[in-house]
Amino acid sequence: QVQLVESGGGLVQAGGSLRLSCAASGGSYYMAWFRQAPGKERESVAAIRRNGGFTVYADSVKGRFTISRDNAKNTVSLQMNSLKPEDTAVYYCAATKGTLYKLGHPGEYDYWGQGTQVTVSS
Repeated sequence: QVQLVESGGGLVQAGGSLRLSCAASGGSYYMAWFRQAPGKERESVAAIRRNGGFTVYADSVKGRFTISRDNAKNTVSLQMNSLKPEDTAVYYCAATKGTLYKLGHPGEYDYWGQGTQVTVSS
């Protein structure tokens, strides 16, 4: 059974940084980070291929966020720099057995973590 456990969320001032981590068990998957702000739909932020050789980002975070993975530790991370108040959301780690080569929609992912809150104050 696949389990995804996020950590690293918190409160930070605008311009600051946070690093999210997702510990995965049960195999190697195409992984992504999504986020959902109150009253908004869940949106994809970044995704990474199993071997880390392909990454893709939403335009809103490109140049500020970096997704990476350590397959030896079965972890996927999201380094978030130059944070803005509009980045405030619950961030979710997601995994799929397929290989999307794109960000993908929530319905294309098979497994989800419980989410971690990120709050950016102005």
